[in-house]
Amino acid sequence: MSGERLQIFVAMCIYMAVVIGIGLYYFRRAGASSDNFLIGGRSLGPWVTAMGAEASDMSGWLLMGLPGVAYWVGLSDAIWTAIGLLIGTYLNWLFVAKRLRGYSVIASDSITIPDFFSNRFKEKKKVIATIAALFILIFFTVYAASCFVTVGKLFSRLFATKYLYMMIAGALFVVFYTFIGGFLAESASDFMQGIVMIISLVVVLGAGISAAGGIPAVINNAKSIPGFLEFFGIAQPTLVDGVQQLETTGKPLFGAAGSYGFLTIISTLSWGLGYFGMPQVLLKFMAIKEPSQLKLSRRVATIWCAISLVAAVAIGIIGRVLYPDVLLTQSDSESIFVLMSMDFFMPIFAGIVMAGILAATISSSDSYLLIAASAFSKSIYHGIMKKDANDKQVLTMTRITLLVISVFAMIIAIDENSVIFKVVSFAWAGFGATFGPLMLFSLFWKRTTRTGAIAGMVSGGSMVFIWKLLIRPIGGLFDIYELLPAFIVSCIAIVVTSLLTEEPSSDIIEEFELAKAFKE
Repeated sequence: MSGERLQIFVAMCIYMAVVIGIGLYYFRRAGASSDNFLIGGRSLGPWVTAMGAEASDMSGWLLMGLPGVAYWVGLSDAIWTAIGLLIGTYLNWLFVAKRLRGYSVIASDSITIPDFFSNRFKEKKKVIATIAALFILIFFTVYAASCFVTVGKLFSRLFATKYLYMMIAGALFVVFYTFIGGFLAESASDFMQGIVMIISLVVVLGAGISAAGGIPAVINNAKSIPGFLEFFGIAQPTLVDGVQQLETTGKPLFGAAGSYGFLTIISTLSWGLGYFGMPQVLLKFMAIKEPSQLKLSRRVATIWCAISLVAAVAIGIIGRVLYPDVLLTQSDSESIFVLMSMDFFMPIFAGIVMAGILAATISSSDSYLLIAASAFSKSIYHGIMKKDANDKQVLTMTRITLLVISVFAMIIAIDENSVIFKVVSFAWAGFGATFGPLMLFSLFWKRTTRTGAIAGMVSGGSMVFIWKLLIRPIGGLFDIYELLPAFIVSCIAIVVTSLLTEEPSSDIIEEFELAKAFKE
């Protein structure tokens, strides 16, 4: 290992040591009860809630996936995605956060999303909880795999080491940290990691603008690529076997600009719908200490999100101007943040900046693993398999499940050519369509029935697979992001089925009205 890479390695090791220290600090409190381990005893402050929710939500795709999209095809696809996410972030905090915080307490003090849905409809047989837990296991395993891919790509590029070894090493670190610290450690470190992420993005953006000769120079150079800097067009790299071709002068080849029409924009904006069903964000709403503090949390989260998303998109565009012929596959394009960091800064500072990627990955994967493990242990193990399990047994099963999920995620992440953005988009659609409509109807429509809830989850989650694998490949009008049609199908299923089935019982209606008036 060269001296420069050694300095980067040392800087990142210091960062990881701090993260492990946080986990060890919370080890005793996390092990005191499953409530502490899974939701931190509802003790989060407004800043930790806000930063933790956004950091765990954005994951490594914010620093690698989103800049990679901007580098590869230009402004439109990346910026419309960012706009959709920003709108979704604000609306989720505005409408869902406070109602869910109160309703989760009223509904038998629910501490997981499957528990909340099950308690909301006063299930005796835990059908809703089981279905929700199974979907969480599926989609969060895929999500965790995307994080492991991010770690593998980062470390293999930094240290010129085989991807597989680096992916496994990074995954083991994340698993160890989550295993010992639980929700409190995850939330505390997410606060720190949210700060590291936004500083890293802003610093690299500033350095990139300077290196490119200023904003006017970036714009002029980017405009020379057909469709690259358009809101309603898209750049189309000329590919052979997935590799962008170069002119004899070394300049990358692009075809004529593609169209980015109204239907495509609506499809891309629909990323924002995913927020209503994201367990890692919803759980933070449930965990805040005082509901009155959610207003401050909303402002912090929205500002953080706006700055981070704009910076990530801009880094990808500037990266294409500075390094037009370096990253010639879509998978490689997701390393533009790493490349810029290594070129712009002294090694020790580059290590600190790139800890932002590690921060994003850790803050997301620990949330994914913890929520997936808790969904199984609380809803399936405790709810069905062993109803008389005590708190310690539930906690033990949570940790065992965490390890098993991690193994499956590592298997999925073995392919180093995986495109992080595509992996994340599928899991995002899965959660958004499975839980988003049901969350909104559960909180705001008292006529929603248990049968309607089941129909909404099953139809939404299934449609994600059907549209992605069978319908979208047809192309044309059907080539839209699977989240949008699946979300609509789920909404229709909830409304129609609820109206066709018996109205909710009086005690369910009473709890709904209590949640509506909840102030605490």
